[in-house]
Amino acid sequence: MTSKLEQLDTALRAALGERIVALQASVGELTLDVAPAHYRDVCLALRDDAELHFEQLIDLCGVDYAQYGNAVRDEAGRFMVVVHLLSLKHNWRLRVRVRCADDDLPLVASINDIWNSANWFEREAFDLYGIIFEGHPDLRRILTDYGFIGHPFRKDFPLSGTVEMRYDPDSKRVIYQPVTIEPREITPRVIRETGYGGLGGVSRAGLGR
Repeated sequence: MTSKLEQLDTALRAALGERIVALQASVGELTLDVAPAHYRDVCLALRDDAELHFEQLIDLCGVDYAQYGNAVRDEAGRFMVVVHLLSLKHNWRLRVRVRCADDDLPLVASINDIWNSANWFEREAFDLYGIIFEGHPDLRRILTDYGFIGHPFRKDFPLSGTVEMRYDPDSKRVIYQPVTIEPREITPRVIRETGYGGLGGVSRAGLGR
């Protein structure tokens, strides 16, 4: 680690202690993992501790780890919330991650009253992933249409969706109806010339699947 990351690492360990689940450096930035039970009080410490002073939240998003890396996910939990923080005072950046404990009802505390820039980010993560932010003052959809069913960024959400919208000339209004297009596999075909890579005699069709 660089000296700046080492300084931040030391300050985080001193301020948070046993509340740290994991702390590691990656691509020039520290990633802090915390448990859902400590997520909110850790965020308060990150903002208020003078040695840390992360006064700005620049991003918050959800992650769905279902079938991550084409493998069965681990037992830590399917859904995660990832927060990116900035300390203008110390010129530090930090990534904070928290796993939702329950896959059926992914729930974490809202940090909107700690950094009010989290408001719309949390609504977006709720809308797209179905993550519930307990204590959020106005947790409702922000990107999908009124009456939308499901959460479109979940790995098990159908690529074609569940309903489609069209204008009906007979009723002279926009209507919703079940999806009419057939599900398609979007994995691109790999086409190579005959003899490519020493596979002489293998046809293009044979390499296309």
